[in-house]
Amino acid sequence: MLVGFICAWLAISGPLPRGTQSARGNGYQSFALPAADNHPAQPPDFAVVLLGGHADVDEATRYLCDHSRGGEIVVLRATGDDSYNPYFHEICRRNAAITIVISGREGAQDPFVATKIREAHAIFVSGGDQANYVRLWTGTPVQQEINRAVARGVPIGGISAGLAVQGEFAFSAMHDTVTSQEALANPYDERVTVERNFLVVPVLEGIITDSHFTQRGRMGRTVVFLSRIVSAGWARQARAIGVDEATAVLVDAQGKARVVGRNAAYFVALRDRPEICVPGKALSVRNVTVHRLESGTAATFDLKSWSGVGGSDFTVDVVDGQMTQR
Repeated sequence: MLVGFICAWLAISGPLPRGTQSARGNGYQSFALPAADNHPAQPPDFAVVLLGGHADVDEATRYLCDHSRGGEIVVLRATGDDSYNPYFHEICRRNAAITIVISGREGAQDPFVATKIREAHAIFVSGGDQANYVRLWTGTPVQQEINRAVARGVPIGGISAGLAVQGEFAFSAMHDTVTSQEALANPYDERVTVERNFLVVPVLEGIITDSHFTQRGRMGRTVVFLSRIVSAGWARQARAIGVDEATAVLVDAQGKARVVGRNAAYFVALRDRPEICVPGKALSVRNVTVHRLESGTAATFDLKSWSGVGGSDFTVDVVDGQMTQR
């Protein structure tokens, strides 16, 4: 059966990278690649990597691997292949890599999958559709083991959809994505689906994250997410991190963040309760503060105090669904 699976996979995807091992079970398949340089692993150091999508950022990858301190990087995804394995193999030579494609809830219940996450020295959540992660992992050992790993100091990273699920709050995209224009026109549009505590990453408490930020004009919908969170009573002050494409925010265990890659990241805070945030009516909310950090600078941002050193500030107002900046 395994030989037949490998042959079928080869016919679709081409040759496996040298040293790759493949396994499959009900609702999952996995692809493993050993470390290029076999050194004893040390206990990992916690960190968070938030990648905005469209392209990987080598400096962010090295940051995740450095904090893993050897051992195995576990790449989790719901669709796709093992394309991250050779990338990690090249950049992070002390790390073995295993990609686990969890395509059904049976896979998220499988002891093999739970064990691999439990043994991970770093976890990386791939892009795609975050609704798959929420639908397939909620209430399963995958969700539990990721949270336990983070609690014991295993670094975690993710790109695009894998970024979107890391905050205390997450846009789950359960009814497809939503644009800023659509969300601002009706904050309770059925596509505005926000989850709470899907993953528990302490340094991201009270925060929602969004990807492809400037390139897809997502400031407006992020303000809507924050307004929904406050209106639901989930937080008195909701905050967000928006990350541009080909850009990453690197966060250490103390909540100190910096930006690497090609573009910028945005640290957004809702200071006042929304004036209008009800079903069927356009949003009105004022005095939303934004701190912008560009990559390639010495600027930093402290998530605990929600204050930055370097960078620039501006304020966003939304009146009757129309957003302005000052």
